[in-house]
Amino acid sequence: MRTGEEAVALSDRTLRFPTGSFLAGLPPKACSALLALGTLKEYDPDTVLLHEGDSSTHAFLLLNGCVKITGTTPDGQLALLAIRVGGDLVGELAAMDGQPRIATATTAGRVRARIVAQAEFRRFLTETPEVALAASSNVAVKLRWATRRRIDFGSREVRVRLARVLVELSASYGVPAGPDVELGVSLSQPELAALVGAAEPTVHRALALLRREDIVETGYRSLRIRDRLRLAAVAEG
Repeated sequence: MRTGEEAVALSDRTLRFPTGSFLAGLPPKACSALLALGTLKEYDPDTVLLHEGDSSTHAFLLLNGCVKITGTTPDGQLALLAIRVGGDLVGELAAMDGQPRIATATTAGRVRARIVAQAEFRRFLTETPEVALAASSNVAVKLRWATRRRIDFGSREVRVRLARVLVELSASYGVPAGPDVELGVSLSQPELAALVGAAEPTVHRALALLRREDIVETGYRSLRIRDRLRLAAVAEG
């Protein structure tokens, strides 16, 4: 007879994750083994999972919900750096190298996740080379994202930066909706502006232009890409 935790772990293995997420890219057997690690936790909205600068070393496997990754700028402002959703790893850098957290992770809505201690996480990576390689590749993807954002902030107009963020988010988390693609991440306009690295009114104008051109369609905390080719062309600058 299965324990409650074992039954939950088994049900977690039947979840379907966004195509671009870490768990979705793993072979089924490896994904199932990874989802058996740690302890299942449920978090209320606006719960801080990780604090920038703290010395904790556990990692999170997100099962569903959305987590905002933020950092503090040199002038003391809070910057939205990334969004993580079900299927993503959060906090794996500290679990790998034991260094202080480089960002804060906060739930946006209710979140279910498995919290995995550093020793268990490292042991699993040592015993499962294919997952270790995938985790390293995942870190590289995040680094490329951060590098592109930093370059774009100083050299591209807001319309191009907005298009690039939408293209990349849809590639990772997009959900097909007929000929269109739902962004797959619930973002307010202030949050989208923070990802783009521009003032909210400026991003609002750029988004309005994309709507008028019938490239995107927006709703409350939702966005649908109606013309992927034209959006990609805008992103090319």
